[in-house]
Amino acid sequence: MSAQTPWNAGLYEGEHSFIWKYGAALLPLLDAKPGERVLDLGCGTGQLTAEIAAAGADTLGIDSSPEMIGQARQNYPKLKFQLADARTFVAPYPFDAAFSNAALHWIPDARTVVRAVFQALKPGGRFVAEFGGKGNTRQVMTALEEAGAADPLATFYYPSIGEYTALLESVGFEVRFATLFDRPTELDDPARGLEQWLRMFLQKALDSVPGGRINEAISGIEARLRPTLFYDGKWHIDYRRLRIIAVR
Repeated sequence: MSAQTPWNAGLYEGEHSFIWKYGAALLPLLDAKPGERVLDLGCGTGQLTAEIAAAGADTLGIDSSPEMIGQARQNYPKLKFQLADARTFVAPYPFDAAFSNAALHWIPDARTVVRAVFQALKPGGRFVAEFGGKGNTRQVMTALEEAGAADPLATFYYPSIGEYTALLESVGFEVRFATLFDRPTELDDPARGLEQWLRMFLQKALDSVPGGRINEAISGIEARLRPTLFYDGKWHIDYRRLRIIAVR
């Protein structure tokens, strides 16, 4: 997670647990084996790190958020977690695989991250990741801009398949698989789901609304997005995900 975002670990685990629950679909692609060393990059509160460890792997979860790492250590005291920035992380030993779910779009300095992951892996080591891709949350971002928020996309990195695969190849990875797909995602609270999501992930953009009219801005965003993102009695977010498998 981004070091610039003061994460609420309790809210992340509760109202936004869909993030790591969807990430479980990546685990068969990782296919962790007993005895392998696996790095979980942007581990959050540790749920997927624990699932990887349950397969018999020796895991290390890293995150730049003290709140997330603190909660992960409480959740899984027998596992290894480290407060670390993905851009500057130096692996304590070579890893067989690196895994990341819903984290890399928080780090615009993508080249530095990719280089650090490459250096952390053994020759032949694999990198399995999923994060926001080109067009992710486009409707929400447009509504934020119309509400007066200053460049809400500036915090994020949402690359195309071509852009990201070229980046991986430029540092030495061989890309084995890449796909960009729509994944509309239902939020739990039918009344306040969108507001809770905005305050969890885009508070910095909300804070930039002129005059501090955050509540007014949220009401306007809800009104604009209700015709397309509120259906079946629930709010949904227009996620688009980039999923990749690459080998060093």
